[in-house]
Amino acid sequence: MRRGGTTLARQVLRVRVGRRSRMTVMHPDSHAVDPLVIREIQAIAPVSPAMGPSEAAPTVGMSIPLLPGDRTLARRFKFAVVNACTLSSLGLGLLAIFLAMQSEVRLAAICLVACVIFDGLDGILARRLGVASPFGAQMDSLADMCSFGLAAPVVVYASLAGTVSTAAAAIACALVAGCAAIRLARFNVSPKDGRFFCGVPTTMAAAVLALAVLIGLPVSGLLVVAGVAILAFAMVSSFPYAKLARLVKLPPWLLVLPVVGALLDIRVTFVAIVVAYLASGPLLWLRQRHTV
Repeated sequence: MRRGGTTLARQVLRVRVGRRSRMTVMHPDSHAVDPLVIREIQAIAPVSPAMGPSEAAPTVGMSIPLLPGDRTLARRFKFAVVNACTLSSLGLGLLAIFLAMQSEVRLAAICLVACVIFDGLDGILARRLGVASPFGAQMDSLADMCSFGLAAPVVVYASLAGTVSTAAAAIACALVAGCAAIRLARFNVSPKDGRFFCGVPTTMAAAVLALAVLIGLPVSGLLVVAGVAILAFAMVSSFPYAKLARLVKLPPWLLVLPVVGALLDIRVTFVAIVVAYLASGPLLWLRQRHTV
């Protein structure tokens, strides 16, 4: 009993000394404490289960590599080319905003079309060159929000000037911006489907808006506002929309029809294609429900 009591008393004394040593370590003018003493104290001191195991402090100056895998000069160059496409899309989106502010609406719409091209190009190059990364995916989403979630509604707002009330145009364009943000955030955290999009992608919505401004639809401003609002809600819907890879596999005669229609009347053909694509989502959804 004496030995056990002596051992217990020594342990308590060590814990007290250890606590004082920790307080001394925290003071900037104190001397360093022997690491062996600290380890011995931690071995006998009880640890609350609510605190959990102690975690090692992160090393100062450490950063996560942007490019996973081998960081050779060739892979770095490929990585830079892919991200240059993403930054080009972002820069063209800003240019579209500047041109829209100067009432150069058609030039702004052309910049948006170029944004769509660069946005598709960076994804294709990233997969082909083998430099796809989480950083690139996040950067692409941020660029999409700037180019398609902000620049596209600004261009549409400028194109609606004088045709509808300012409040109606502002509400419709604000819907596009808000729904684009929701759509991109949901896409980042949702599992990916190789066949269908969940809702209309922001890239396709921006392409529709840019082409509508570029070709100049012969409809009233109120119809344009209604169409913009429908397109915005379609982005955050749960309807399945076919990806471009599936659309290319359609029968050849279906692919020839839009070309022939564009030669006859490009505006009517454009409206028909957009309406058909928007309607395909609810139809596919109903078909899936009946199948299940």
